Amino acid sequence: MRVLGLMSGTSADGVDAVLASFSGPLGRPRWTILNQISIAYSSRLRQALVDVGQGMKLSSLEWLELSESITEVHVAAAKECDPHSLAELIGCHGQTVSHRPPMNSSRGASWQIVQAPLLAQMVECPVVYDFRSLDLALGGQGAPLVPKADEALLGRVNSWRAILNLGGISNLTLIPPSFGPDRYANVLGWDCGPANSLLDLAVHKITKGKSSFDLDGSMASKGQADETVIQRWLQESFFQKQPPKSTGREEFGIIDLERRYKEMSHLSIVDSLATISAFSAAVIAQELDNLYVKKLVRPSSLLIAGGGSRNCTIFAELRRRCRGIHVMPIDQCGLPSKARESMAFALLAWWHFMNHPGNSPDITGAIRSTVLGVKVIPG
Repeated sequence: MRVLGLMSGTSADGVDAVLASFSGPLGRPRWTILNQISIAYSSRLRQALVDVGQGMKLSSLEWLELSESITEVHVAAAKECDPHSLAELIGCHGQTVSHRPPMNSSRGASWQIVQAPLLAQMVECPVVYDFRSLDLALGGQGAPLVPKADEALLGRVNSWRAILNLGGISNLTLIPPSFGPDRYANVLGWDCGPANSLLDLAVHKITKGKSSFDLDGSMASKGQADETVIQRWLQESFFQKQPPKSTGREEFGIIDLERRYKEMSHLSIVDSLATISAFSAAVIAQELDNLYVKKLVRPSSLLIAGGGSRNCTIFAELRRRCRGIHVMPIDQCGLPSKARESMAFALLAWWHFMNHPGNSPDITGAIRSTVLGVKVIPG
């Protein structure tokens, strides 16, 4: 079956699209990428998404217009990726504008905006969307949803391996080995903390809006990270919390950045960026160390995906801090970094069509597995 996957992540930089074919066993399908493209949001639209993620109030009409603008970019991405209308189904994540994990006895909620019926009508193809809601209704975090797809797409090898997504938020997938005492273990995954969210906001602030990210980590590479500050930050409650856990810009956004800037008032601009960049890597190293302490699991390799995979400073920090682990781009395993998440939601849409569960209680904390997503058909 040919499925088009559409994904826009926490960084809110645009829409990644992939056209793929799936066949064979549901848990380990044969797959082929037929095409992939990315379309950037306009600077105005991206800024609007960052602002609403930081709590900016909108009127009902402004929310409507924002959702229309997002949908139009998704339509453009779908048509450019699949100009000959080969897709039989579309899996669309939408744009996250708010994420509230369940805490104590309170219910979790997550909002990804896109006008799926309009998308289906304009592309003339059925659309599966709203993948997170049912997991949340079943008591789960609603995130991350990609780890189970990672296992299906990449399979198991002879040792544990980890996949790290460096988007606005970092998250880990841990895939068990194919043989040995852990061969019956389930795939693991959770959100770790900020990857690009704080760094992008810092660059935007420093450059007065002229740049929205640190290209290749070049600015941070000129500075020296303050290890004392980093070690203090690593003791914060979120980083001590055990999985399942998820987070977003609500926790690691502009207010959080301003607090951290006060703690870095003694540092130069480039030293501050170096500290934030190294912190993103230090969070991952600590999570992997905690995993070993709690479960005696230590992956042999760490595959890096997401926009942050092109940040040479963070990449170098990961190699330095994750001792004994082979750190490399996920592309070396045959899955293009830019296509990974859009492939995951294409697969989740196929699983929806095949009535196959898309979540995992071991990852999200939901009370049971279930088929994810809502399907709309063009009129």
